[in-house]
Amino acid sequence: MNIGRRGFFGVVARTAATALVPRNVCAAIVPLVGIPDLRLWSPHGPPPLSQLPPASAMPDLTRVDALSGNPALSLLPRALAALDAHGSRIADRSVVGLVDFSVPSRLPRLHIVDVPSGRVLSSHLVAHGRGSDPANSGWAERFSNRMGSEASSNGSFVLGDTYFGKHGRSRRLIGLDADNDQAEPRGIVIHAAPYVCPDFAAQYGRIGRSQGCFAVSTTEIGSVLDLLGPGRLLFAAR
Repeated sequence: MNIGRRGFFGVVARTAATALVPRNVCAAIVPLVGIPDLRLWSPHGPPPLSQLPPASAMPDLTRVDALSGNPALSLLPRALAALDAHGSRIADRSVVGLVDFSVPSRLPRLHIVDVPSGRVLSSHLVAHGRGSDPANSGWAERFSNRMGSEASSNGSFVLGDTYFGKHGRSRRLIGLDADNDQAEPRGIVIHAAPYVCPDFAAQYGRIGRSQGCFAVSTTEIGSVLDLLGPGRLLFAAR
């Protein structure tokens, strides 16, 4: 079959791109999250129409993920490496939580992933700390492990037990890295907050800030804590 020079290199390019991305991860993620609004993922506004893929290209799952900024292809490998690095501390490797701090707070950036299949089970809004965003812009710009910083910390956390505190049902976190090993003394936990909700994000273009905790919606805290059970990994990075 004569496909021509242009067609040959097109096939080679598509084959190479597909080989770099596990098929089970891409095939699982895209049907769940759908084709995103590309304008939402860029702080610089929508890309020119000439840069958007034609409709015929949308089934190319590797291209969809590359354009959307879906964190599963960038953060998941790092989380899997963290699972190996902290293997003795992670009792349950079946599910991990990924927090992509490179994404603005108005968008879902906590993604709960089934590790064996690579499927994104659910995605949620999540707050960062005041100390990470002193201008209250909605973007996490700096991170700290210091007591009193009210900033978020990057790195690997193992999920601890649940308790009922001033924010209701919450889950403790234990930092496993040098950048977050003060998480437990600082009281960094997963808890619910009324300032984490789509209505707040729509009104202000961002959600509220925590004191360094991973605050989620009051309507979603139950499902988040059930999926992110004790002994599992939460991996946060920018």
